[in-house]
Amino acid sequence: MEAASRLIVALDTVDVGRARAWADVISPHAGLLKIGLEFFLANGAPGFGTISGAPVFLDLKLHDIPNTVAGAVLAVLPLKPRMLTIHAGGGPAMIRAAHQAAASAGDDRPMILAVTVLTSLDQDDLVAVGVAGPVVEQVLRLGRLAVDCGADGLVCSPLEVAPLRQALGPSVKLIVPGIRPAGSSADDQGRTMTPAGAISAGADWIVVGRPITGASDPGLAAANIAAGIR
Repeated sequence: MEAASRLIVALDTVDVGRARAWADVISPHAGLLKIGLEFFLANGAPGFGTISGAPVFLDLKLHDIPNTVAGAVLAVLPLKPRMLTIHAGGGPAMIRAAHQAAASAGDDRPMILAVTVLTSLDQDDLVAVGVAGPVVEQVLRLGRLAVDCGADGLVCSPLEVAPLRQALGPSVKLIVPGIRPAGSSADDQGRTMTPAGAISAGADWIVVGRPITGASDPGLAAANIAAGIR
């Protein structure tokens, strides 16, 4: 896999003009551009349609009853996102419903990615919401569930890549946020790793946002990260 195809850049803004400007300079170095919930709620399908230069990952983290999630997946299929996220915690029926709705698009269907445990959460956070045991056990539990129910891949922190790879094998796609180049601020990420570290652990794609979009030269920052994960 080429280095650029492993880099996903998160365009975290509600400003369409800013997102398009970032996309113009970042796209030559990235495999995908990620649009999240904040941008999509502010700008909808018209805003999504202005982002070009690389395939788009629509990161909505859908989590609702199965029928509602299936309807939401069907609603965004005309946009032809390359990837679409759901929460693995939504349960077996919801994951299957998302998979079946996506499959209705045939060859143009998005990859359904199941989010295991958000990278902003640590052990204390899981205990606070009633999840006992180490973070990695919850990630493995949700990862196995999601794959068994039809998810194409998983979103996990870099610290769980190696255990997931060992448990689920090489075919499951692992998309990894919580990436911070050496010397960068962790911001609100609780479980982080460098780009090269995550790739070495077995990540298929890494997701980088603020270290690129917050740089004085976002295009150069993206190029440097892409070069570092060849």
